[in-house]
Amino acid sequence: MKTFLSIGTGPGIGLATAKRFAHEGFHVIISGRNKEKQEAMREELAKDGFSVEAIILDASNLEAVRSTILEMSTQHEGVDVLHYNAAAMHQASIGSQNMDTFLPDLATNVGGALVAIQTLEPIMTKQGAGSILLTGGLFATDPNPEYLSLSIGKAAIRNLAYGLFKPFKQKNIHVATVTVAAFVEANSAASKNIADAFWGLHTSDPKEWEAEITYSEN
Repeated sequence: MKTFLSIGTGPGIGLATAKRFAHEGFHVIISGRNKEKQEAMREELAKDGFSVEAIILDASNLEAVRSTILEMSTQHEGVDVLHYNAAAMHQASIGSQNMDTFLPDLATNVGGALVAIQTLEPIMTKQGAGSILLTGGLFATDPNPEYLSLSIGKAAIRNLAYGLFKPFKQKNIHVATVTVAAFVEANSAASKNIADAFWGLHTSDPKEWEAEITYSEN
């Protein structure tokens, strides 16, 4: 059974994407900081008969990200798909942002993704294939001065996708981001459509691979 690992699984895009891959026969591993929320999502997936497990992981703890990926890869003989969905939704402008929050925000918004990719690259290369899917956002190209660290993080996620797309494609690893230009609620049509977009990226023919697609409700 193929393995789908979600880092930063929330009730919107994260859960919908986990469901999409579970529906296609993947064993899904969801993760986040809140034990109760992760367990509730695990139960929701399990009641539909899906193969699922939930783990506690703080994406800002970069060593924990690395060790968790190595552990999951060992237990499941690899990781076929990574979905990095973690984000620190911290509202702060240039005047109110301080290093006590800024650095942890960056660790969550992009540091965890970088470490996850670094850790998975040799694993997926050995497997001969893999998908690394990143949840992006409109702030990557239209930054919000009231969400400074999130805007910087989403710009970094977009650059990770574009910067790694070509070299990783040579290893048959698809690095891609869905730039979400919409407000997404749990159990919404938008969350399901974005999950479909991620599935489409994973299943697309390598000749048609893209580094980025944008989801908008307009």
